[in-house]
Formats: sequence, C-alpha cells, structure tokens
Amino acid sequence: MTDTKISRFDVAEYLTDEILINAYLNEALTDGAPSDFIQALNDVARAKGMNELAEKTGIRRESLYKTLQSEKPRFDTMLKIIDGMGLQVTLTPKAEPSLEA
Repeated sequence: MTDTKISRFDVAEYLTDEILINAYLNEALTDGAPSDFIQALNDVARAKGMNELAEKTGIRRESLYKTLQSEKPRFDTMLKIIDGMGLQVTLTPKAEPSLEA
C-alpha cells in the first residue's frame, strides 16, 4: 500500500494573469453570494500579494486580511481594494430572460 498525500488546493496559486483574475471575480460576483465575491477578492489579493495591495490602497496589511474575511465589509473599503487591484466596478443591465424553450 502506498501513502497518498493530499495537498490543500489554493486557487490563488492559479490566478496568474489579469484575464483569468477578471473572469474569476466576475463569475463570483454574477453567480455567487456576496460572501463568495469577498472570498474571491481575498484569493486575488493573496495572488497579487497583500503587501503590494496594502501599499496601493493605503490600508494596513492586517486590516486587509480582516476586511477580506469579514461577512459585511465596508463598501468604501471594498472599492479601495478593487481599485488597488487595478480594477473598477461597472454596472450593466441584466439580460432579459430568453422566451425560447
């Protein structure tokens, strides 16, 4: 019998380019609960580096961790984090549901 080793999956290790990061965040925002989006932002922040994000946002690293683990972070703080990631929030109308069966 062989010993099977299982390592913990960390999505942050796979968020390697801006297109993938954008798609990941949009998917979490579109199809997930607010907590899913906050977790996705946490994953992206870890992928990009918390120290770098702290410098860009002016938010201490410890506060970033706390914010990105909170159930209800402040909206203005979330906007600073998103801006620090080089992203912006854009709203678009929802697509009308198709009547085709």
